[in-house]
Amino acid sequence: MPQSLACVLVHAVFSTKNREPFIQPDIEKELYPYIATILQTGGSPALTIGGTADHLHILYSLSRTKTIASVIEDIKSDSSKWIKQKGTAYSRFYWQSGYGAFSIGQSSVEALKGYISGQKAHHRKASFQDEFRDLLLKYEIPFDERYVWD
Repeated sequence: MPQSLACVLVHAVFSTKNREPFIQPDIEKELYPYIATILQTGGSPALTIGGTADHLHILYSLSRTKTIASVIEDIKSDSSKWIKQKGTAYSRFYWQSGYGAFSIGQSSVEALKGYISGQKAHHRKASFQDEFRDLLLKYEIPFDERYVWD
């Protein structure tokens, strides 16, 4: 086969450091398109981005030449620098050091897009920590509670 083709869909989840509520509506409306541009430039286009004041969910198509870790590092590094330039209120902004990355099938895309777009409503009932634990359990990812949060 002379051509390399791939469709690997990734649901990435990560929070602000210590789940500080930095992602307020004024920054959110600029942050999501900024992250989408980072992903597009890196060859891993976003399908949807959403979240709350303290964390993000990103559904994207992984570039066939990149690793999940390098894509997320690009997102966090570039967006963190960008946010800090938005004013002194953001001078202490950081993303958490870790992340969750979950594979999904094409048949689950629309449901996941709905889930991501409904984050604000979802988190009126459940904390980020509860949601993240549920994702780890759903995907059968072993974890040690002592090292999941920062």
